[in-house]
Amino acid sequence: MKTIATVDLPAHVQVPSYDRAQLRSKIVHIGFGAFHRAHQALILDRVLEQQSSDWGYCEVNLFGGEQLIKDLRAQDHLFCVAELGAQSTDYKVVSSVNESLHVSLDGTQAIINKMAEPQVAIISMTITEKGYCIESGSGRLDLNNPLVLSDLATPDEPKSALGFIVAALAMRRKLGLNAFSVMSCDNIPENGHLAKAAILDFAKQLDGEFASWIESNVSFPSTMVDRIVPAATPETLASIEVALDVADPVAIACEPFLQWVIEDNFVAGRPQWELGGAQLVDDVIPYEEMKLRMLNGSHSFLAYLGYLAGYPHISDTMADQQFKDAAHQLMINEQATTLSMPEGTDLQAYARLLIERFTNPSLKHRTWQIAMDGSQKLPQRFVDSILYHRERKQAHPLLTLGLAGWIRYIGGVDEQGKAIDVQDPMLTQFKDIYNTSEDDIVARVLSLPSIFGNTLSHDKNFVSEVQNAYLLLKAKGAKQCVASTNTTNASF
Repeated sequence: MKTIATVDLPAHVQVPSYDRAQLRSKIVHIGFGAFHRAHQALILDRVLEQQSSDWGYCEVNLFGGEQLIKDLRAQDHLFCVAELGAQSTDYKVVSSVNESLHVSLDGTQAIINKMAEPQVAIISMTITEKGYCIESGSGRLDLNNPLVLSDLATPDEPKSALGFIVAALAMRRKLGLNAFSVMSCDNIPENGHLAKAAILDFAKQLDGEFASWIESNVSFPSTMVDRIVPAATPETLASIEVALDVADPVAIACEPFLQWVIEDNFVAGRPQWELGGAQLVDDVIPYEEMKLRMLNGSHSFLAYLGYLAGYPHISDTMADQQFKDAAHQLMINEQATTLSMPEGTDLQAYARLLIERFTNPSLKHRTWQIAMDGSQKLPQRFVDSILYHRERKQAHPLLTLGLAGWIRYIGGVDEQGKAIDVQDPMLTQFKDIYNTSEDDIVARVLSLPSIFGNTLSHDKNFVSEVQNAYLLLKAKGAKQCVASTNTTNASF
């Protein structure tokens, strides 16, 4: 069978120039998904092109993705990343991965053993918010989570990412080996702190002394990741196959822009990621907040309202000048004003760059995909900024409209009367709310403390504003509401 590992690729495809034979599995990454392929794996590949190094990835999938791992192995762990610019596309074969494992293919113990190998210095993760098994609202481990209950009952047969990491650390401690760093690469505020809290809570349930050893020996650097990586589609893979002249089922397409801000806190060393374009800093939080509010917040705004308006992709919404203007006003007037950034940060330039990225017609980033799991995303993307403005009695009409758009979206029916495939861990609760009186929907949604805390539901003016925006959306539709929303920075 012909693969990208066995054929001569066209001259326009960038191929690795370094010696892959020297790579060792020094980073075990949990969650070999689209984003990781186009982000962390690519950045390490850039590093390896610039210096002789033995840093390599062992990729691990715990849930699903068996075929992806089989395909990866079949082409010698190589895959293509297509960077889709507005005018042209660059194709790069990534070769920083030298090994892969899957529970159903290799067994649980093989993964634990790999993480416990002496050369492994970092366990990194892209497992989404759900993978941390955190209790909504508290930031602590959910001891009632089925995966957690199972792993605590049989810690030698873990199922969750947390369980695997703790089992590997227990083995390293028993063997007298040094600990590793645990690095979250998920789009979650202070993701290193979240990972630390979850793992320590888990370990404490097993052995308090062991938990203390973890706290003293393991570091949990936070990171901020940014790159738009739409889910792979048959059309995407077909276009890449044409460019490569061979099929690559592991290939992924993404935008040209890439950012990675990393807290420089590693107990067993790290690659020189800065050679690949990463920023190593002491404090990631300001960059996280900038990205979550200005990028992700406006993305969600466009996703909910754009979907309701009938736009399948973000670039489609940006072709509508009213949506484009509203997204920019949201970034500048209602999100940037809530931030405290390091000196020299140009938020106006950042907003312009975001508009350019969202407008890229080559990226087919589905509004439906971005709209998923809103109950876990809205606190960082909308709610924190809304609380900031409420405390200062400042208007925030676009945040209000975006929130009303989400409430309309989770009702499960679009403006054309068609069913919406709502994907959210709180979907059952949303359905219960929508089965009540129409008059109570907004107030009951805003009373969900895991999303909105305990303040906003008691702010009668706020509830009224969201209710009015929701009713206006139902009456006039998303396009007209976006066009007519007051985007001045007036106070009330």
